[in-house]
Amino acid sequence: MNYSILGCLGLLSSVLTFIAPTPTSADIGVGVGVGKIEVTQRLNPGGIYSLPSIPVMNTGTETTEYRLDIEYHEKQAQLKPAAEWFSFGPSKFSLQPGQSKTAQISLTIPVNSMPGDYFAYVKAYPAEKGGDGSAKIGIAAAAKLYFTVAPANMLQGLYYRIATFTGHYWKWITGILVVLALIIVLVVFKKNFRLKIGIRFRKKRKKRTPKIIDEQ
Repeated sequence: MNYSILGCLGLLSSVLTFIAPTPTSADIGVGVGVGKIEVTQRLNPGGIYSLPSIPVMNTGTETTEYRLDIEYHEKQAQLKPAAEWFSFGPSKFSLQPGQSKTAQISLTIPVNSMPGDYFAYVKAYPAEKGGDGSAKIGIAAAAKLYFTVAPANMLQGLYYRIATFTGHYWKWITGILVVLALIIVLVVFKKNFRLKIGIRFRKKRKKRTPKIIDEQ
């Protein structure tokens, strides 16, 4: 009798354990939509270029904040572009599980940059920190980036910088020039032409009655 009761209790316990849901830990993941970005044309020192965009995907099971950065191969034969050459738009963003976002990449080559073949990894990684405040490392996805900088002297580099800068921000520059031109016109007009507008009231003349002279 005692053994049968204990057996029933053990069986019931095992059944409840099987039915009860077990807690699952959230998973953080990241992926990129391209494996390689290769710029076929030679880039000029001082130039500002828009590189092909890179899609970033949340492959995990929880909403995560991501960042973009530049990394290198430890023993790469190509030159290493500095991280300061790159800007990302946006550089930090949040994605829900299964969601993706396309980030734009802008490359600004210094005027005095060394000509040659360059290589770097465009890396996307979680920007969140763990519960203890430490950064979550080891989770990242990257695309390979290849480009070549053409030889040029300092003057050519300055020319390319001015040319590409005005090309990228031509609308803003045009608007600023128009505003400055209007200000100059107003200042010159005010200095050389003074308009005086006034209202003058004319006094009414009193009617004079004719004098009658008696002739005797």
